Amino acid sequence: MNLKFSLISSFALFALFFVDFSSAFELTPGAGQLKAQRKITCSTIDDKPIVYWWYGRMYSRVQGEADRLLFRVEGMNIRACTSIKDPERGNGFRMVSRELLFYQDPKTGEIMDQWTNPWTGETVEVLHVANDPVNWGSQYETDSNGNPFQMRSFNVHEDDWWDTTTVPLFYKNPLGGDFQKYVGGTYHATEMFNTTGSIKDLTDDSKDTAKASIGWERISYWLPWMKMNGRNGIVYFHTFGKKLDSYDDLPESMKEVIKSTYPKYDRPPPTDDQRKNETSWTYFKKMLGGTVNQDESGH
Repeated sequence: MNLKFSLISSFALFALFFVDFSSAFELTPGAGQLKAQRKITCSTIDDKPIVYWWYGRMYSRVQGEADRLLFRVEGMNIRACTSIKDPERGNGFRMVSRELLFYQDPKTGEIMDQWTNPWTGETVEVLHVANDPVNWGSQYETDSNGNPFQMRSFNVHEDDWWDTTTVPLFYKNPLGGDFQKYVGGTYHATEMFNTTGSIKDLTDDSKDTAKASIGWERISYWLPWMKMNGRNGIVYFHTFGKKLDSYDDLPESMKEVIKSTYPKYDRPPPTDDQRKNETSWTYFKKMLGGTVNQDESGH
């Protein structure tokens, strides 16, 4: 199997309810909410690998025709956090990760090496997602304005918590030219995340990480390897998954591909990793022999 991989990547804010945590559990603004954020994101134990896994489908939408199921998709993200400290902002953490997503046959679920474009009739090589790295910025007990850290899109009802995050993306497309503001072609997409869990579990001090379920949705233009040549239309992903207890809990078929083709994805990057994130578009440009400029690096 000749798998090729590339990168897409993601968190912003939208909230239904905001809760005063001043007397509830450990979820007070500052150190309490930062600890909760870290337990959702990864683990309070430095360098401990944490794995998220998700599964779903990718569809097309073209004006004037019914949406088409193009692929099943299955992905994983392996990550770790490390403690950091700032003399002004206090204790904090940063996260590093790697991420895979495979495009699968919509009927059989088999990973696809080639795909016949139903609009053009051309058979193209499938470029799977392999984000390395997908790193977060640093989070501290105090934000850049001197206020206690708060999970801005964190919501609670009884024992349930949820985070609804919407990430609009609009920036220079590395596959476009230097005059995108004049002729178009700017990269435009939206990623949407819904993460849920239990307050009792989250605030249990005996646990270094919190159980979490996650939904991921994405809307974007056609993927570059599809070779749509500016045709009207978009694609959208609809998936659901969860944080696993360990890497061993991934589906056997996924672990086999990782072992045979991308063995480094069985562990996160080192937590001192300072590389810039990469996307499908910057990676695809490199494959075509292009050079990625500093202002075209991953979001």
